[in-house]
Amino acid sequence: MPEPSPDLPVPDFAKVFDEAPAPFLLLTPDLVIVHANRARLEATATTLEDTVGRHLFDVFPLNPADPAADGVANLGASLAEARDTRRPVTMPIQKYDIPMPDGSWTERFWSPRNVPILDDDGEVVLLLHRSDDITEYIRDRDEARQAAERGQVRVEQVESDLFARTRELEQYNAALQLSSERERRTARSLAGLATTVSALATAETTAGLLHRLFEQGRSALGASAASVVLPTPDGQGLTLTEDRGSRLLSADVPPDSPLPMARAAVHGERVLIEDTEADRPGHPDAVRLLQGLDTRSWAALPLRSGGRLLGSWTIGWAGPREFDDDDVRVLEAHAAQCGQAVERVARLEAERRRATATRSLAEALQRSLLTAPPQPPGLRIAVRYRPAAQEAQVGGDWYDAFLTPGGATTLVVGDVTGHDRTAAAVMAQLRNLLRGIAHSLDAPPAPVLTALDRAQQGLGVTTLVTAVLARVEQGPGDGERRLRWSNAGHPPPLIVRADGTPELLERPHDLLLGVDPDRLRTEHVLELHPGDTVVLYTDGLVEHRRSTLDDGLARLVAAARELAGRPVEELCDALLTRMAPEHADDVALLALRVDPA
Repeated sequence: MPEPSPDLPVPDFAKVFDEAPAPFLLLTPDLVIVHANRARLEATATTLEDTVGRHLFDVFPLNPADPAADGVANLGASLAEARDTRRPVTMPIQKYDIPMPDGSWTERFWSPRNVPILDDDGEVVLLLHRSDDITEYIRDRDEARQAAERGQVRVEQVESDLFARTRELEQYNAALQLSSERERRTARSLAGLATTVSALATAETTAGLLHRLFEQGRSALGASAASVVLPTPDGQGLTLTEDRGSRLLSADVPPDSPLPMARAAVHGERVLIEDTEADRPGHPDAVRLLQGLDTRSWAALPLRSGGRLLGSWTIGWAGPREFDDDDVRVLEAHAAQCGQAVERVARLEAERRRATATRSLAEALQRSLLTAPPQPPGLRIAVRYRPAAQEAQVGGDWYDAFLTPGGATTLVVGDVTGHDRTAAAVMAQLRNLLRGIAHSLDAPPAPVLTALDRAQQGLGVTTLVTAVLARVEQGPGDGERRLRWSNAGHPPPLIVRADGTPELLERPHDLLLGVDPDRLRTEHVLELHPGDTVVLYTDGLVEHRRSTLDDGLARLVAAARELAGRPVEELCDALLTRMAPEHADDVALLALRVDPA
């Protein structure tokens, strides 16, 4: 089979879209009209000037004279489903009247299908709306039903006509059978190609892509076998993968193998074998290796994307097969879509590997800084840090507990804005800077935070930070302590009294660190008695997408009431389990209890 001429014209897809006989409409995910082809404009008696840039349902509202009209609701729901699921949606037949330029309305019935158009990152950028006008079909169907109900259909005459025409059609059937079968095969393959494209667009891993590729490819092309050859991770060899039922089986293939799938993957050569049992020249080594299998005809095509050779896609059929020009074009279209899908999934997996490496590095940095707390006499301190479950969602949450030269116990919980390596690095700077300032000044929390704020400005650290700095000092009575704290825009501390009564210390808090270093900071004082517990935490414990901050704080108080009296280690674990089971955000948690003894 000759190779396609390199002088073929480059298709003008915009013109193809405009001249397509099916009515197409391009929409943004918010249903704003981007473009309509000529068939769509003619079917709806509209113009581009009057429609582009306007909302779909502003251009095509409901017919005010039809109180039962439900086109807007049904079409809106179908478009939203296609957008949110990223999958095509075919609607049932829909009645949707169209306004005419003279102000009148015309009754129309449509067969709609909505297809999401995804970018390289898998996000929906456009919605393709196809809606075929089947009004005449509906009217003819209804008229036929009405005629049948009135007994006006002359069944005997129809049967007589059919019998006479059957004899006539038999004379043409033999001549048309071969060409009709080829046309039907091409039509089935093209329809299967559209389904394959939609299925491949949802794959996010190589294994998932190959499952869809084999399932859709065999179904679309009527094949009995399929395989893919891709380079090994080190790029030095090849791996052939095929599916057996629901399992993927892989094996190494030498790059110099005469198998057609290897030649296609290494040399970019298209290999077509019409019958392995026929003694035909062309690929004798490949034919010899393929003989004895359950397939007699094969097609191996290279997978390419952006001019790069990515591997090969091979399919086989149980019987012999002639590859005419239409067959080859369909096979190459399948291979082109498979190549783009392989490139997209490979890029996604590489990004996930980089994100995992980045997260591991940042988590190691955080954990190296989040050391075990001291255990001063008469106090019990427990700490927890739990990262978010999402890859690359490393944040700047931290806790700290240490003793100052004067014997006070200093507690810190803070949160640097952002979820990346920069946030983790800034967190490390501020944590160590705050330790040094607090140890050097050995002062109450307010002046320590003020000094940190000024140092942050002087060192050029512009990131915003929330934090609670607390200091536990010896109280006047035996076993009593005094809690002194200052809050820089952070969620309020929680105290659980010895009798189990919880309370949020919602005192007026100051600005975040990094906003105005000259603003004076305030502090608050509370007496602690034996058995009292203080809990400091970051917002990941109480903030969730499906609820407000107030709801989260109320849940924290309720959980603290139920868990009161548990050892501080158990208290921390139980709070994490109850308050943030989904690991949606980083959480730093610190609990201090005054020894009841």
